[in-house]
Amino acid sequence: MPTFIPRRALTFGLAAIPLALDSAVRAAGVEGLAHASESIHQEVTFAASRQRVYDVLTTAKQFDAVTRLSDGLELLNRPGARATAISSELGGEFVLFGGYITGRHLELRPAERLVQAWRAGSWKSGDYSIVNFSLRDEGASTRLVFDHRGFPEGEGASLSSGWHRHYWEPLAKFLA
Repeated sequence: MPTFIPRRALTFGLAAIPLALDSAVRAAGVEGLAHASESIHQEVTFAASRQRVYDVLTTAKQFDAVTRLSDGLELLNRPGARATAISSELGGEFVLFGGYITGRHLELRPAERLVQAWRAGSWKSGDYSIVNFSLRDEGASTRLVFDHRGFPEGEGASLSSGWHRHYWEPLAKFLA
């Protein structure tokens, strides 16, 4: 089975290589190939429909309200802060938390999935990670299954707690 780099990864300058390489590629000793990296997997349930959760994540006015419920509010009020903006187009840009978080939409499937090339302002120029928000019915609620990969080494612990503080907790308040 050949190894490939998805076209969308090339489009955004991302080095996305499948984790499951066949034994022939491993045996060849591909130079520069790492076999371990940090990733984040979180699951959280919200008392709202999948469409409602998706809309909050993809609508600037609603996401701005979520930000104002988090400790990210200080980022909105700092000098030079950029307004929350979220494109509704595939490949479109988003600006969150006063411009500290930026990126582009890689996949938009309303009420099902949102995949983004995502970066924090403290990262080196050109460093992007991939975030995937998958939405599933859980009775009258929505189960959000979240995966974050490809972020700079050593950022995992901070990002993992940040998703709870800046996204899940204020999102739960907003949807209540």
